[in-house]
Amino acid sequence: MEIKNIILLDIDYITHEEKAVIRLFGKEKDENGKTGEKKIIALDDTFEPYIYVITNDIEKCIEDIEDLDFKLKKIEKVHKKKFQIEGEFLKVTFTHPQDVPKIREIIRDLESVDDIREHDIPFYRRYLIDNNIFPMSEIEVSGETIPSFPSIKSKDSNLKIMKLKKSPKTVDSEFPSLRILSFDLEVRNPDGMPNSKKDEIIMIGISSNFEVEKVISTKGKELDFVETVSSEEEMIKKFVEVVKNNNVDIIVGYNSDNFDFPYLKDRAGIYNINLDFGMDGSGVKFLRRGYANAASFKGLIHVDLYLVMRRYISLDRYTLERVYFELFGKEKIEVPGDRIYQFWDNGGEELTNLFNYSLDDVLSTLKIAEETLPLSLELTRIVGQPFFDLTRMATGQQAEWYLVRKAYEDNELVPNKPTGGEFSSRRSESAVGGYVKEPEKGLHDNLVQFDFRSLYPSIIISKNVSPDVLLKKHLGDDYNIANYLYKEEEIDEDENKFNISPEYDNKFAKTPKGFIPSVIGNVISERLKIKRQMRETDDPTEKRILKVQQDALKRLANTMYGIYGFSRFRWYSMECAESITAWGRDYIKETMKKSEEYGFKAIYADTDGFYAKYDR
Repeated sequence: MEIKNIILLDIDYITHEEKAVIRLFGKEKDENGKTGEKKIIALDDTFEPYIYVITNDIEKCIEDIEDLDFKLKKIEKVHKKKFQIEGEFLKVTFTHPQDVPKIREIIRDLESVDDIREHDIPFYRRYLIDNNIFPMSEIEVSGETIPSFPSIKSKDSNLKIMKLKKSPKTVDSEFPSLRILSFDLEVRNPDGMPNSKKDEIIMIGISSNFEVEKVISTKGKELDFVETVSSEEEMIKKFVEVVKNNNVDIIVGYNSDNFDFPYLKDRAGIYNINLDFGMDGSGVKFLRRGYANAASFKGLIHVDLYLVMRRYISLDRYTLERVYFELFGKEKIEVPGDRIYQFWDNGGEELTNLFNYSLDDVLSTLKIAEETLPLSLELTRIVGQPFFDLTRMATGQQAEWYLVRKAYEDNELVPNKPTGGEFSSRRSESAVGGYVKEPEKGLHDNLVQFDFRSLYPSIIISKNVSPDVLLKKHLGDDYNIANYLYKEEEIDEDENKFNISPEYDNKFAKTPKGFIPSVIGNVISERLKIKRQMRETDDPTEKRILKVQQDALKRLANTMYGIYGFSRFRWYSMECAESITAWGRDYIKETMKKSEEYGFKAIYADTDGFYAKYDR
């Protein structure tokens, strides 16, 4: 049996002989700690899909499920926790992931079933969670090399196919150095918006962190950074060759999901050119992510920086020029989009400017990637979801998948996503925000700023704000550990057992510790530990790595407080959301009042801090 360590770049599953097969795409590291040329696709056909069933009569439920006219792999009793209450549930294992959506509603409708859980976790994500492995991290794979596999068409001599004999496991290691390539298309567009059926690609700009930097075009042979070719067809073939021959790990573009890759695919199709960048030899596929399609390659990670930047910084607009200036304080070369075809047709100085613009686009895109992607890469290693997916997730989704993984570690059943009706109902609810005092007009001096550090996360932890310890006023499926532990008469007699929110009188049991406060507390503790390490080290490389780690944890912690009120959140709780902001308003108003005793007068306040003028 062979044992290999690989950097896990990607994961999916395919069907082979009516069986689901997980595919892990990775690369071995070279002697310099970089992803090397040796690629591995590891196959695991032993993992099986499953759901949990909450029953009102477990023995009858087993009989009811066994009587269904479907082939199931296994039905077993398991001990899990539901809102921290330990109980016995059923784990129903299926033969194939595609069976789950076909059968789950039939099981849910059985009289002996109260609900089903974890039926909406994609199979490949389930595999990552259950095996405790993390994308963009090093894992150990054990198995045997096989000569071929039907779904793998690649002829790459550096590719090895392994059939796993054991489950993969995480290996502690330093973060690998990844090979990144940026690209951008310029299109001749005499009619304004380019039409891929008739408007040809005139330039393909390429930049990388491994010394490939050029523009491929049919013109511009007098410029040293331009590689000239005879036709658009040859230009596209040359681009495919560059990507395939340079062992690229991440390919980045700017609005490349929406424009560059769809356009390139259409133009390549005219010449029967396959964009077969996938490690398995497959071409580009467009997958639904959120409200848009995303260009995907197996084992080669495509990142659209436009989507990343919309979550990385807050701006009035997200053009490449605007983002570049915000990050680096420099203007980049600009050419009006509606005049690109004129610059191309006119030649001379205008054509030279267009070539410089094309090169500057990919240089700027690469620089933005090198500045911002380390944070996303670190979040991938924390959240545990594929890098391709994570860069297309809202921050609330990132936090939710982190909680899903932590729930598995705590043996806690994960709440379901809301149904359509539940989502609509939640949308009609809203929590009052933080306290705001409008600024007093005029020029002020002797100002002091009062600021609560991590106000909302601190409230969640100190007040134990969590759905599983909230004393529910109306019992039902949300019956939790607080309702289980405390009877009504005990509540009336001893309110010292609860944190009671101002304005709403929502009661949160002080013990046990809530699931989400516990998770946030651990995130903050880990961040403080890393900040101490930053102060103790003089190594600039280590300090830079630690800063990225603590920034990722800070972003995760700050995201979690706001998603209680997010309508699609699995742990949604309006009581939690309104209580957090109520305590926040209470704290800031109380602190403003207290400051007046020492001669300060608040002149402006907003959510987690205020400015005060010293009057004495």
